[in-house]
Parts: sequence; C-alpha cells; structure tokens
Amino acid sequence: MSDYEQDLAISRQIAQCVRQNGGRAYYVGGFVRDALLGQENKDIDIEVHGISPGELESILDSLGQRLAIGESFGIFNLKGHSLDIAMPRKETLRGSGHRDFDVFVDPFIGTEAAARRRDFTFNALMQDILTGKILDPFGGKEDLHTRTLRHVCTSSFPEDPLRVLRGAQFAARFQCQVAPETIQLCRSMSLAHLPRERIEGELKKALLKAEQPSVFFEVLRQMEQLDLWFPELKALIGVPQNPKFHTEGDVWNHTMLVLNQAAKLRNTAQNPFGFMLAALTHDFGKAICTTIDNGVIHSYDHETLGLPLVEAFLRRITADTKLISYVLNLVQLHMKPNTLAAANSAVKSTNKLFNQALDPESLIAIATADHLGRITQQPPVSYEAFLTERLKQYQQIMAQPYVTGKDLIQSGFQPGDDFREILDYAHKLRLAGVSKDSALKQTLAFARKLRK
Repeated sequence: MSDYEQDLAISRQIAQCVRQNGGRAYYVGGFVRDALLGQENKDIDIEVHGISPGELESILDSLGQRLAIGESFGIFNLKGHSLDIAMPRKETLRGSGHRDFDVFVDPFIGTEAAARRRDFTFNALMQDILTGKILDPFGGKEDLHTRTLRHVCTSSFPEDPLRVLRGAQFAARFQCQVAPETIQLCRSMSLAHLPRERIEGELKKALLKAEQPSVFFEVLRQMEQLDLWFPELKALIGVPQNPKFHTEGDVWNHTMLVLNQAAKLRNTAQNPFGFMLAALTHDFGKAICTTIDNGVIHSYDHETLGLPLVEAFLRRITADTKLISYVLNLVQLHMKPNTLAAANSAVKSTNKLFNQALDPESLIAIATADHLGRITQQPPVSYEAFLTERLKQYQQIMAQPYVTGKDLIQSGFQPGDDFREILDYAHKLRLAGVSKDSALKQTLAFARKLRK
C-alpha cells in the first residue's frame, strides 16, 4: 500500500470514529476540486463537524501520534501521514495583511457556514468521506465545469487580500475565466500589507504549475493589481517592438508568449523557478531604452540596462540571494546565444559564453523561449541544435586536464599579486581548447614576460 493509499485509509478510519461520536468528516478544498477534475491531489484536507475539539483529539490519539499543526486553530495531523485534520472555524479580520485574523473553532457551525469562509466556489466543495456525497452550497461544480473562477462571499472575501493573487494563479493553473464580479471585487482590494513571501509563494505556483503562466499576469492586469508588486512588468505595456521581428505587438505581449514557451522547458532547468523568473524579466530593460530612429524601433543593450530593474523586482519578492544572482545571470546573457548561433561564431566564442553562464543549459532554453515567443511573418529559425552541439563541445573541453595554480608552483612560480592574472590567462587557453601541456608552456612564457 502506497503512502497515499495509507492516508486515504486512515482518513476513512477517522471518519468512522467521528460518525460513532455523532459527527461527520469531509474532504474539503483542493482535494475535492482536483478529484472532480480527474487529477490526483495527495494533499488531503479533512474537516470534522459535530463533535467537540476534545473528542477529535481523543479519536486521533487512538489512531496514532497526534501532531498539532495549529492547535489553537483546531488543525492536527497524525505522525507518518500527509493530511491536515481541521475543525470548522470562524475568522475575523482585526488588522491589515494576511496574518491579522482572530480565529475561533466552531465545530457546530454547519457545513454551509463553514464553506462560506472559503475563497472560490470550487474550493468550497465538500465530500462526505464515508458516503462520497458532494456538498455544493455555492455552485462550485457548475463553475468547475465551465471553468469559471467566482468568489464565494462578497463580504468576507476582501478580508484576505492574498485571494487576489490566489485567484490569478488558480485562473492560470485551471485555465479559468474570472467572473466579472470577482474581477471588480479584486480591483477594490489593497495588497499593500501582504508580506513578500506570500507574493513569492503565489507567483511560484503560477510559474511552475500553470501550462500558460501568462494567464496569471493577464488576470492581474484585468484586476488592475500590477502597480504595487509588478510595476516593472506593467511598464512593458505599450512599449513598441520592431514589427519586422515582432508582429505580436508590444513588449508585454512578447513577454507573455515567452513565458508560455518557457513553461514547456522549465523542468530542464537547474532552478525552474529562477528560469521562469528570467523569462518574466528578460526584457524589463526595453521599458527604459527603446528608441525610434528614422522610423526603426531599437532596444540596444536592454539586457544589461535592465538589470537594475530586474534586481529591484526580485528583491521586492524574495530574500534568496542565490536565486537573484541566477536570474540576473540569465537575463544579462539571454541575447548572446542566438546572436552567436546566427553568426555561426567560433567555438572559442560559444565556450566563453557558456563559461559565463551559471546554468548553460538553461541559458540555451531561455534563448529558445525568447526566440519562439513571438509572432513573425516567417517561422523563426531554430538555433537550439547548434547551441546544444556547442555546449557539448564546451563540456568535453572542460572535462579535459587543465593548468592549475599547483602546476605553476611546481614549475617554479610562487603566488603573487599577478597570480590571478596568470591563472586567467591559462583559463582562456583552456576555453580555446588548448591541451594542458601546450597551455602550460604558453602560460609559463606569459608569466615570465609578465614578471620581467
């Protein structure tokens, strides 16, 4: 029996014990939604009604080692199982932001009142664990069938501004149209007090789980919610591109197309989230450096001039310095692979490029997504095969023996202020494919000349 099957089995045991005590246990939220969609969701959420918290604790203690995830909120787990067991609760906003709630456990509130506190109708579905009966007080099944994202309660929905971003990522992941009334309600909500880790969390889900991550941003645009957290992205709206190469329109449209192309390649990246962030931010510089000269649109050096904008955006949403460095590296280099491939550049040039890249495979992938993420009069020529072959050559060269500092010391040269310059010279020879014996001779000659 798999872990998932064991989790389902223990959930039924819990439900049977709850029923014996006069209550009912339900699967809730995304578990029910995904089951109706025919998708497996191993995150099992259970909500227990009609018994006291003490009775629930006793039941769980009889079935295993009870773990309190949020004891004051009535949320538990059993050691060795991946499921959340909660009691229905009331939440009252007492301040600004996602964390400022007073929460009260109320196991006798009733299923409809419990479902009313949820965000969207298809997340308000409940399923009796023992009978399989679906409880659908707010039309979630129909909205799921029509792929409509609709909020449950107009009065309680705005209490949690994170729901704006959750709505956008649900729309992207489940390919939903957002109900007009939900769009309108989200326009009135402020995201100013949300902590950045919450923004990062929803952004990560959209970029890594949606087949078309562009929907996340298109929905935020409809909700007029780009200004605070995504101003650099909003600035791309209306920025023109050369129609000879980009008949899709402005830089916003191009970026959305690139995102969707990148989603097809993200699982090949060392850092899929960083890769997708690079796809999102790769053309931020066009907002500040696009010019029209004699009727021709140019964006010279946008990949470098845009780096401060990219960094400002990344620091707004994450504290992960390695992630930031990874994204900046891809953005800075994203134009070079296709440029070198189009010119059929020498191996030495592509070796130098791959040596600069923190993740050469992803650099090729981001260049491929950038190249394909546009609409042109003629199908774009693919450079992927050329670049992949050159990367293979680079990797073969880097796998060969090479000159090290130890080799120089054994040849009679002691480290000094110029030692780094000498090692850099040896590294250039390595990138050029020069054998170690020949490179050592040339490096020694360079070092002697340098130290005269």
